[in-house]
Amino acid sequence: MSISRRKFLSGLAVGAGTLASRVAGASSVRRFAGYPGRYGLLFDSTLCVGCRSCEQACKEVNGLPPLSEADREDKSVFENQRRVTPDSLTVVNRYREAKDGRPAVYRKLNCMHCNEPCCATVCLVGAYTKTPEGPVLYDPEVCIGCRYCVTACPYYALSYEYNDPVTPRVMRCTMCYPRILEGKNPGCADACPTGAITFGRREDLIKAARERIAAHPDRYVDHIFGEHEFGGTSWMVLAGVPFGELGLPEGNTYTPLPEIGTAYLSVVPLVLTIYPGLLAGFYAFTRRKEKLSKQEAEAKVVEALMRADAETKAKLEAAAQRAAKDKERAVAAAVKKALEDAARKAPSDKEDGR
Repeated sequence: MSISRRKFLSGLAVGAGTLASRVAGASSVRRFAGYPGRYGLLFDSTLCVGCRSCEQACKEVNGLPPLSEADREDKSVFENQRRVTPDSLTVVNRYREAKDGRPAVYRKLNCMHCNEPCCATVCLVGAYTKTPEGPVLYDPEVCIGCRYCVTACPYYALSYEYNDPVTPRVMRCTMCYPRILEGKNPGCADACPTGAITFGRREDLIKAARERIAAHPDRYVDHIFGEHEFGGTSWMVLAGVPFGELGLPEGNTYTPLPEIGTAYLSVVPLVLTIYPGLLAGFYAFTRRKEKLSKQEAEAKVVEALMRADAETKAKLEAAAQRAAKDKERAVAAAVKKALEDAARKAPSDKEDGR
């Protein structure tokens, strides 16, 4: 029986209180409330129309292959749920089609820039850092390519350059950190034509979100996703449908994912210890099997050569015997002929002697 990551996280959220109490004693993760005054983004899914302007802006800012006008007009991309790729650090998915007077529902998928990111927790070499401004940064020069971060991310927001055999990187949204340092907005926030993406101080965004919910209670679910989920995120979401329908884990918990998953994450060093040994064992077994196969093949060759040698000797002996017999027959024939010749000459010699 399989279970999706979303269902797994939902189960963690429901049982977070009990789970947190169990791991509290063993956990070495320090609860981090986040840097004061940090930035964030608020995504209002009720305002998103799936135009993909944010995707195009992200590509332009990060120097990635652009979307053509035809690509942006192609609505078939919404037929399947997409994930981020090395060439698309954010994607917009459709979670409900427009039907019976109800509008379509979209959500922008990207790195959520968690207060206590799982990617940083599982990273063995410290390739991830949480900045005071809000974004989580990644250093490819430190990365060893284990890809634990890609697996650990609960939001499916990281991708890996499998097609780069020399210097592959983990690719993800950077929240346009260089632009933030320059006093600019992230590219997607500037490009959104409907105001579905708002950039600002995180506390200001939370206040604005609560005001929207209070002003339109019939429009919004009374919750800001990312305000507290698993320790909180820099990207937050407003929705008019249950968050589970947007592919987000449901259930409130203040407990950060690294703290919840301490028992599970502790398995990583064990895996690192055992896995190479297992690989070495498999390799040795394979080499031994190859060696035995090679020895068997060599034995068969020797046997074939010996058999061929025996056959050759037998042929030579047979040939020698035939030659000896042929020689005997030739000698006998020569003797016979000589006797016959001698017999014919005998009368003539007698006549000459008279």
